[in-house]
Amino acid sequence: MKDIMTYKEYIGSIHYSTEDEVFFSKLEGIDDLVTFEGRSVDELKKAFIDAVDDYVSTCKRNNKEPLKTYKGTFNVRVSPQLHKKAAIKAIEEGVSLNQIVERALKAIV
Repeated sequence: MKDIMTYKEYIGSIHYSTEDEVFFSKLEGIDDLVTFEGRSVDELKKAFIDAVDDYVSTCKRNNKEPLKTYKGTFNVRVSPQLHKKAAIKAIEEGVSLNQIVERALKAIV
């Protein structure tokens, strides 16, 4: 995604409503829904910073972890052909399919 803003460890996704003539966004990577908006880029940036700071302080007051926790497991959907190729590669290398996927992810992040 390229239409994002970052502040501290937080990401805000950016969208524009032509109907309302407003930029709107939400915080990504958290378990709660936090949205904000602005009529200009500067307004949106300020609203983003204010939203993050407010969210962090609210979480702190409530003894809550603000960032989403990840378990380290997720489902991946790929074509049957790619699945077969990855499974064969794993067999050839003597590793699990999970290890193949983990390697691929490490290569791009």
